[in-house]
Amino acid sequence: MIKNEFPNDFSNQDELTQPGIEENMNPLPIYSLNSYINDGKRLKNKVAIITGGDSGIGRAVSLAFAREGAKIVIVYLNESKDANKTLELIKAENCEGITIEGDLGEEDFCEEVVKKTIEKFGTVDILVNNAAEQHAADSIIQITSEQLIRTFKTNIFSAFYMTKAVLPYMKEGNCIINTTSITAYHGNKTLIDYSSTKGALTSFTRSLALNLADMGIRVNAVAPGPVWTPLIPASFKKSDYQKFGSKVPLKRPAQPVELAESYVFLASEGASFITGETIHINGGEVVNS
Repeated sequence: MIKNEFPNDFSNQDELTQPGIEENMNPLPIYSLNSYINDGKRLKNKVAIITGGDSGIGRAVSLAFAREGAKIVIVYLNESKDANKTLELIKAENCEGITIEGDLGEEDFCEEVVKKTIEKFGTVDILVNNAAEQHAADSIIQITSEQLIRTFKTNIFSAFYMTKAVLPYMKEGNCIINTTSITAYHGNKTLIDYSSTKGALTSFTRSLALNLADMGIRVNAVAPGPVWTPLIPASFKKSDYQKFGSKVPLKRPAQPVELAESYVFLASEGASFITGETIHINGGEVVNS
């Protein structure tokens, strides 16, 4: 069981850059539980590409997929230590995996990711569009055109590019899962551009689900509330996240492991009649959508 705790030790967390380094966080995010029960069959021999798979939610999902028998492609920007740690965790589960470093905001790189995946594993069954960045700003006036474009390229353009690149290799029964956010529904005072990208990703999920229904490819999303990931200390001042997550009904932030099972479910046969939907994991916040 995850305890009701807030991050309160900020050592080694200064000057983090987006999207953040997990190994520098204190306390470290929880990406696995000893009580995890699986039969290793729900995703057996499936091949999953997970963007932002090196840390945070992406690491927890990568490990959960591996425990269910999937082969994992971890795509990350430049956090090599985090990516290699996640790969070690996957291999410890006797599952195959590879890491690919690069900028998902560039379409050529997204095409390269899929090419390398096909060369290594011969197929792609699951795409998890999870990579993201965010930059807090007190006013829209502070958001430069460069930041706006950068945030959209990472958070929404990458999902378009990866989907376009992977679709020629997908078949009936495959799926796409997007990581959106509660900010798409409630907004956020200091994350205007980030919230906008998550709103776009939510609409992308719904529209793409309709578009791919005839192909038998499902498209769904997960909308986290506050989650203790590298993005948090990389985005906010220490004073702003000492009580991070305390305002939700459960009065704490989620740990990445608490989201992972929802991705496993959406990728599995158990969700075979679910498409165009969003699972809200936010500690009790009511979202009317």
